[in-house]
Amino acid sequence: MKMRALGGQGLKVGAEGLGLMGMSAHYGATDETESLATIDRALALGVTLLDTAEGYGPFRNEQLLGKALAGRRAAAVIATKTGIEFTDGGDFRGPNGTPEYIRRSADRSLRHLGTDHIDLYYLHRVDPNVPIEESIGAMAELVAAGKVGHVGICEAAASTIVRAHAVHPLAAVQTEYSLFERGIEHDGVLDTLRELGIGLVAYSPLGRGFLSGAVTSPDDFAADDFRRTDPRFQGDNFDRNLAVVDRVRALAADKGVTPSQLALAWVLRMGAVPIPGTKRRRYLEENVAATAVTLTDADLASIDAVAPHGVVAGDRYAPELMTSLNG
Repeated sequence: MKMRALGGQGLKVGAEGLGLMGMSAHYGATDETESLATIDRALALGVTLLDTAEGYGPFRNEQLLGKALAGRRAAAVIATKTGIEFTDGGDFRGPNGTPEYIRRSADRSLRHLGTDHIDLYYLHRVDPNVPIEESIGAMAELVAAGKVGHVGICEAAASTIVRAHAVHPLAAVQTEYSLFERGIEHDGVLDTLRELGIGLVAYSPLGRGFLSGAVTSPDDFAADDFRRTDPRFQGDNFDRNLAVVDRVRALAADKGVTPSQLALAWVLRMGAVPIPGTKRRRYLEENVAATAVTLTDADLASIDAVAPHGVVAGDRYAPELMTSLNG
């Protein structure tokens, strides 16, 4: 897999990364042995950007990654996140972007990861009660101390990104971006990233699995899979979105690729580094193959015709979580 620059701050990663969250939380049963094998296979295929967060588990995902990288830390670019508070016992406390918490959680993440530095440290969510300048300022101090290599931010509005970048140059912004979620093309975020030379990391590039074409019913999900509460997988929304997936599937078939590969190739063509999440080697290998798919201008036009901005039915999170976005 080719390496590429992520933003303008000197960070280089494989063209496609790997989201690790589902290996420890939110997507049904987990299997540590297969998860470790999947991470091992990812590294062998040239996937270097491995994305986790202290809240995934909580803590279990960072610990899993630390175990996977024991003895070969230099093989990976570790991305993890702060700004959503958890006690040391794992109790959720909500957004916390205070410098004190950021410093404390960074040290805790370093312990869980078994490393002395985090390559890319994101503010997971903007704390509405703390000026962004204070949060990013604390992260800049971690860079100066050698604990963090690069700073990023997740799910932030364009104006917040500008303010954050003025405090310390951002290497990347992580946000949801896919054929199902193209909002950043219209709310100023994508234009801001291009103007400032900030990299875009796209999470849920397969629409939480919808765009894989493998989801045919909400009953496909385990009882503890959070997608059972995701508005896009509910009632009429599910049926409307499945119709979009069917049209994407037809385009993929014409191209001789899978729906996942078409969707990921589109995200790559848009200039982002996608971090599709999977906990199985066979899906990882399918996803990585998307980096070899070339989309022509005619392909892009066909994709835009079936999956334009706003085509998806339903909000991307349950109502109580929507308020944490675009801070």
